[in-house]
Amino acid sequence: MLELIKNTNIDFMGKRMFAFIISGILSVIGVVAIVQVANGRANLGIDFAGGTSIQLKFEKTVDLHAVRVALEEGGIKDFDLQDFPAVNKVLIRVKKAESELGHASDAIAAAITKKLPDNKYVVDSTTVIGPKVGGRLRADAAMAVALATVGILIYIAIRFKFNFAVGATIATFHDVLAVLGIFYMLGREINLILITALLTIAGYSLTDTVVVFDRIRENLKIRIKDPVDVVMNLSINEVLSRTIVTSFTVLLSSLALFFFGGEVLHDFALAMIIGVAIGTYSSIFVASPVVLLWGGNRPLSKK
Repeated sequence: MLELIKNTNIDFMGKRMFAFIISGILSVIGVVAIVQVANGRANLGIDFAGGTSIQLKFEKTVDLHAVRVALEEGGIKDFDLQDFPAVNKVLIRVKKAESELGHASDAIAAAITKKLPDNKYVVDSTTVIGPKVGGRLRADAAMAVALATVGILIYIAIRFKFNFAVGATIATFHDVLAVLGIFYMLGREINLILITALLTIAGYSLTDTVVVFDRIRENLKIRIKDPVDVVMNLSINEVLSRTIVTSFTVLLSSLALFFFGGEVLHDFALAMIIGVAIGTYSSIFVASPVVLLWGGNRPLSKK
């Protein structure tokens, strides 16, 4: 295995109080974001805020960027695009309901016809997503994240012990809150793509945390006389190179998606970039210190 860093001796546990302050700030911002999303006062996507969905079928292959430019020049705002190249279809979703937009279908048709006169099309379908449906989707998204967190708690409790489960769950929930809070502060759109990214980040953070926990468990059984914080520092330093290499690999993939994946994957890739950085940080500075505080002197000792 490639080792970028060898023989480190960093006192991670000694910096846990400073890390808790940073994590507390990020978590508070995340809680504020959740409250704002629940009240509908954040920059919600079409799935959560409601809107009009229109699917067009073109005679020829259509460039998604050309459609985007046509809509922008036609005065259409707050829209999402999704193309289906195999059947020459484009799905256009515009935020707000049909009544608020005022003949959204006609406005979109006029913009497309003006910009792409040589590529004829027909309207396959038009669907209006009302605010009640958006509210239900918000509730379902929150339930998905909550169930994922509970699943993590049960899994770690069975594989390790309950105090390790608490540390992993808090770290994972911390990552989700932090990414959601940062997106809210940046004014980015909160949509189902972001929820997908949050669940992906939760899985990545858990995997990274389990690697650290495995090494801590092994060393706690071997180094019986050493203080727990010393054993934890030793364990984290031993897997530090592995953690950095893994995170850097995922980060490279996310950067590639961010710069070359197109507009549809832009927010997903941005959430992954932020999530990988925060997930790596939480595996070291949140999960293990929580186990130390929760588990007392010897988290794995037997009576």
